[in-house]
Amino acid sequence: MPVGIKTPSNQIKLTNLALVRMRKGKKRFEVPCYKNKILDYRNKIETELDNVLQVSEVYLNVSRGQAASDADLEKAFPGKTRKQVVEHILEKGDFQVGEKERGAELDRIKNEVIDIVASRLVDPKSKRVYTTGMIEKALDQLSTQSRNAGTEKQDGEGAQSGEQNGKAKEVPKWSGVATGKPAKAQALNAVKALVAHQPIPVARVQMKLRITCPTSVLKQAVKSVPKAHPSKEADRGEEKAHGTVKDAILSLIDKIESQDVMGSEWEAVGLVEPGDFKTLNSLIESHTKGRGNVQVLDMAVGVDV
Repeated sequence: MPVGIKTPSNQIKLTNLALVRMRKGKKRFEVPCYKNKILDYRNKIETELDNVLQVSEVYLNVSRGQAASDADLEKAFPGKTRKQVVEHILEKGDFQVGEKERGAELDRIKNEVIDIVASRLVDPKSKRVYTTGMIEKALDQLSTQSRNAGTEKQDGEGAQSGEQNGKAKEVPKWSGVATGKPAKAQALNAVKALVAHQPIPVARVQMKLRITCPTSVLKQAVKSVPKAHPSKEADRGEEKAHGTVKDAILSLIDKIESQDVMGSEWEAVGLVEPGDFKTLNSLIESHTKGRGNVQVLDMAVGVDV
């Protein structure tokens, strides 16, 4: 080392460094992490702290190597161990996302959205699923149309504002993925937009079921109708809070193909959202005590739109 240059023995020199910070009172606490691991940790992709932290420590100033004392941590985070403080700061603290990390996160969410959408839609004629590449192109087409429509709306907003009042709710739109929203919620919106606009022929994937239930049970009251799948709730609005077992069953079936009574048993065949299968099965089991049944006739059926 050249004469005249001194380096503190506790100074930390790290590469690929990202700091997650949290202010408590007059003090700011810092945790040194790898740049590309913070978002992975928050998204539960990475669960091992050793793979996220450059140093397993809480600092008042990382660059100076000034660690927070036990007294500092107890005052700012009462009752928490040092490890719990680290986890809390990682989950709730502030950090700056670089362009590279932001791009990687956007790509991850986009791929997850496309995978979910591809698993929920089929060609209505062939009943075959689309490749992720075809779904991606269809969504890109919708986002381009959405941007163009936004520009046209701004140009003609003044002339048509009066005509738009009182019209039905807008058709679902798709403008692309965002990093601040869960992939599953974005995928549900993408499915609605694809079904509404049909850039390629699509239909929702549903399960075809046969439901059997004793007729003596059908008229029994239930305390509340089980909640439908989120995508269905948005389309139908609130379901009845009270009703009979039959009401509850029918509220979970999107399309009833047949109903019949044979002796003391009622049978219905219909199409159900995959997310409602567990709810429907639990409803039958809890009210029929083994005398009813839910049988899967087809795992994936395209529903015409």
